[in-house]
Amino acid sequence: MLQLYNTLTNSKQEFVPIEAGKIRMYVCGMTVYDYCHIGHARVMVSFDVITRYLRHRGFAVEYVRNITDVDDKIIKRAAENAETPDQLTERFIAAMHEDERALNVLPPSQEPRATGHMQAIIDMVATLIDKQYAYAADNGDVYYRVEKFDNYGALTNRKLDEMRAGARIEVGESKENPLDFVLWKAAKEGEVSWASPWGEGRPGWHIECSAMTKCCLGDHFDIHGGGPDLPFPHHENEIAQSEAANGTTFVNYWMHAGAVRVNKEKMSKSLGNFFTIREVLAKYPAEVIRYLLTASHYRSQIDYSEDSLVEAQAGLERFYSALLDVPRVEVELSGDYVDRFNKAMDDDFNTREALAVLFDMAREVNRIKRDDVAAAAPIAALMRCLGNVLGLLTQDAAEFMRGEAGEGDLTDEQIDALVEERNQAKQNRNFARADGIRDELKEAGVVLEDSREGTRWRRES
Repeated sequence: MLQLYNTLTNSKQEFVPIEAGKIRMYVCGMTVYDYCHIGHARVMVSFDVITRYLRHRGFAVEYVRNITDVDDKIIKRAAENAETPDQLTERFIAAMHEDERALNVLPPSQEPRATGHMQAIIDMVATLIDKQYAYAADNGDVYYRVEKFDNYGALTNRKLDEMRAGARIEVGESKENPLDFVLWKAAKEGEVSWASPWGEGRPGWHIECSAMTKCCLGDHFDIHGGGPDLPFPHHENEIAQSEAANGTTFVNYWMHAGAVRVNKEKMSKSLGNFFTIREVLAKYPAEVIRYLLTASHYRSQIDYSEDSLVEAQAGLERFYSALLDVPRVEVELSGDYVDRFNKAMDDDFNTREALAVLFDMAREVNRIKRDDVAAAAPIAALMRCLGNVLGLLTQDAAEFMRGEAGEGDLTDEQIDALVEERNQAKQNRNFARADGIRDELKEAGVVLEDSREGTRWRRES
């Protein structure tokens, strides 16, 4: 029985799809005005793992993750760069896709862009006005009447009275009530804009997702996910918009990934501990980063630090070391290890426990292969299959153990040539030269391991 934690009820619930065997899931994606950071990677990887596991369990998953490609930050950054918003967003969308591929994040089933759904956004705003949940103000903006929606605040357990206490109307706003939020913004001079019944303008952030979910998944779907900063106000406003416009329950289950902290502090540019995905990828192998993001439960906070990356590297090395030299075979996904893995993941996608199962498998592979490497092949193959469900263990074991060359390091080809020269020197009983090559490689950060099968090398972690 699959259970997941529903933010709406603050509890684990048995998952029951709206349509048997099928799951429709929407996750709020990136606002593309800069490179994705490690917090974005957490959301990408978390919901990639969730999607992979649901498919592993036999569900047909329609996974939608949007792109916000019109926004105040986008317009501001494009102006600073003397480029159009389209030029800016296309550049960072391409970069985002590069980062995803590096982290072995599968593409979503659909990746709608806000600018591609402008008519649907305008239509939904018009519907909300017709139903008196929204109003066009005299400044050209359109606002949502928060107090007209009875369940506002239910997702984050907030009371309207408490929200009123801290609410105020900013200069330039024409709200009826300080709690009301913008659905359509009147365009300022020189800004990108679209024609609407209320004049030239562009959508507010929240209405974009309500329109895109409706277009891609319908009025009512199974799972809505996102990052830790989205329940309020973004997801709270989505519920208010969608349920008022469509007249039905919006989403059955709400899921939110945990935050990333850096050395136990909140990640922020002001603290100087803000890292983009590509900055991290320049220092550490992609699978090590993915392992780090997967090793903790998706709802928990992750501490990103040098120590945590070293631990992630060590964990992967234990897996790949077990798989080293074991021949690949085809296996069926069945047996005690599979049952334990599924049980862990059925408990709100508990990847920490699922990895514990893989460590048990690695120990058994090592035990078996000490006597007979071939006999370890079935369980090693099963271990790979379950690792793949998490997006891990996709590399050749020998290649992973060799490590990745950094700037200025010897290339694989150079190391192979030196190893071959050493082997030849040993055959010629030129042990001084053989020892000299070993020392030379050690100085370059390359460790040699001699065995009956020959000489294997790896870069020091």
